[in-house]
Amino acid sequence: MATRSRRPGNLPAEATSFVGRRHALAEARKKLADGRLVSLVGPGGVGKTRLAVRLATDLARGFRDGAWLVELGKLRDPALVTHTAMAALDLRDQAASEPRELLLRHLRDAELLLVVDNCEHLLDAAAELIGEVLRAAPAVRVIATSQAPLRAAGEHVLRVPPLSLPADDPLERLRENEAVRLFVERAAAASGDFELTEANRAAVVDLCRRLDGLPLAIELAAVRTRALAPAQILDRLHDRFALLARGTRAALPRHETLRTTLEWSYDQLTSAEQTLLSRLSVFAGRFTLDDVEAVCCFGDVPAAQSVELVSSLVDKSLLQREPAAGSLCNTAVYRLHETMREYAGSTRSPDGLEQRWVDHYLRRCARFGAEGRYRLVEWLTWIEPEIDNVRALLRALSDDVRGVALATSLIWYWVTRATTEGVRWLDELAPVAAAPWTYFARGFLAVLQSDPVVAVPVLERGVLAARAAGQPDVLSQLLAMAAIAANMAGDRPSAERLLDEAVALSADRDDVGATLMVHQARTLNALGDGDLETARSAAADGARLSRRAGDLYSLTMMLLNQGFAALRSGDADEAERRFVEALPIARRIDDRVAQCYLLGGLGACAASVRDPQRAAQLLGAMDGLCVEVGVIVNKGMAPALSSATESVRAALGPARFESSLRDGRRMSRADALRLALREVAAPGPNGPLRQREKDVARLVAEGLSNKDIGARLFISERTVESHVRNILNKLGFHSRTQIARWVAGPESTATAPVT
Repeated sequence: MATRSRRPGNLPAEATSFVGRRHALAEARKKLADGRLVSLVGPGGVGKTRLAVRLATDLARGFRDGAWLVELGKLRDPALVTHTAMAALDLRDQAASEPRELLLRHLRDAELLLVVDNCEHLLDAAAELIGEVLRAAPAVRVIATSQAPLRAAGEHVLRVPPLSLPADDPLERLRENEAVRLFVERAAAASGDFELTEANRAAVVDLCRRLDGLPLAIELAAVRTRALAPAQILDRLHDRFALLARGTRAALPRHETLRTTLEWSYDQLTSAEQTLLSRLSVFAGRFTLDDVEAVCCFGDVPAAQSVELVSSLVDKSLLQREPAAGSLCNTAVYRLHETMREYAGSTRSPDGLEQRWVDHYLRRCARFGAEGRYRLVEWLTWIEPEIDNVRALLRALSDDVRGVALATSLIWYWVTRATTEGVRWLDELAPVAAAPWTYFARGFLAVLQSDPVVAVPVLERGVLAARAAGQPDVLSQLLAMAAIAANMAGDRPSAERLLDEAVALSADRDDVGATLMVHQARTLNALGDGDLETARSAAADGARLSRRAGDLYSLTMMLLNQGFAALRSGDADEAERRFVEALPIARRIDDRVAQCYLLGGLGACAASVRDPQRAAQLLGAMDGLCVEVGVIVNKGMAPALSSATESVRAALGPARFESSLRDGRRMSRADALRLALREVAAPGPNGPLRQREKDVARLVAEGLSNKDIGARLFISERTVESHVRNILNKLGFHSRTQIARWVAGPESTATAPVT
């Protein structure tokens, strides 16, 4: 039967209908067929983002790896453009490789459409990244939106015009006009019963003309039909425009038209709504109702009215509610349109708001630092939508000792989500005032990056600082981490000396964090030295303590180490039990490095019980994830993985081994984790259809010729013929009709005669 898997990508679902733009869409399609970079250029509020998302949605099925949206509007630091792109593509900055290198490696063989939105304030950085992507990834195409061209090589610029303005046409024809349709549809959604009639047609036409066909301005006006007739809206807007134009009838520049519409919409708000909208501009990115109450509700905006006021601003299209992904699916997240944020910021009064914002995020991040290790899922759930606010605060405090404390408090975010970004912030801020915990955080990240050249001296300085400050809790953890770094550098005498002191110091204290770090150091160093009994014992002690403490990150590491120690000791059953316990935890906290090792470990376990095809697929999945994450395989785990690889190669033979390994590399991470946990069966020898073959099969089912399929998918007719041939061979079919019935599903194929 056909498998209808979700198309890869992250394009947002359209919350409202898409109106018009038929000619712009057609022109953009043509330009994207002729070139690989199309920039949609125009002023704020003209609808560039909606056009780009609709275009990408229409074209996504033509790209094996889907369409992906990279939003730069909330970003202010050009150095983080690559990190933002990685996050959008669901890549993880969690290991040794530089983000740009990881991103380009991921895209090199990808066939996808990338939408890079709101580039205008980061033109140089965006153009540089897009240029590198296009050079490194020949099957990637890019749609960029900006108020100005990128001036990048190969760029095709499409200037996005406002919606077509209405003429004095009959009512039926008027309903087909883009600007009028948008007004009518949004007014109907807002009021519930709005219709275009002979009685209001003149006012609607004049409104659309007066608003220059700008979608954002039209939508803001349409919402007002809840309380006002179109003629009343027109009268009020006319007064505002006449004042701005100083009584002349000359047309205003479009940016003035939009600003005047924003001013008019702002003036229609109650005093409390105006104040809150102005204050919301303090947020650098997304925010929640809790943030609003903590930062913006004071004076004449009481917290008790926050829900009502926020709801009202959403209803008036002045504030956007966004569905949050993953674990945040039940949390309402809000943001201001960039144009609205800029305008609202200009209306803000100096009332201590910025300090409240600073204090709020400092408090939350300090709690993250104190509680994050033992409530990791909860705190990662909090910080992921808030990261733009946290980054803005780090930048604001770049010359302040509080900035160093802030960067240090985020250690568990850097460790699990953004290693190289954490390195950047700590290196930039530490010269202001480095505390012992700051040295620990920086050394921890260097160890994760397999960089003992940096880790050893940083941790040595941390040890000296902790001794001088009389802080035994951090001293014990610094000594244990320094022992890991020394062993990584090949300095076993120093590793043993540092670890002995850490063990002695932690033994005198009831400190869970210090004890866990000592267990981790004992385990890793013993694994590296081949002392498997010590490794198994220390990891088992660490796993028990991690479970009691609720430290999911440490528990994953302890189980992982316990499993590899058992595997190298010849106890594959014990190893599999530990890996199977660890993998759901690693999936829950989304630790990609741990997932990588666990896939390989379970592949080695499969090899030991003579399941070579599954073993090869899991080892291949590990290889693929290692490349994606940038993992350098730890020397304590490498022997077991190498041994398993050789045994599987011998069992399958070179050809079958390479084929199964390749199947594993091609799996999505989610599918690989399901296979590792036996939630799905291993694919058969022919495997399922690859995504591109599924794309071709669907278009065959639509009755398209090979030539038409090639044009739709941006590939040659000859390549389509090859895909069709592969589909027929894999499914055991011999006609396009059978492919069409297979795509239709089991009801069709069950009764289909052989043709």
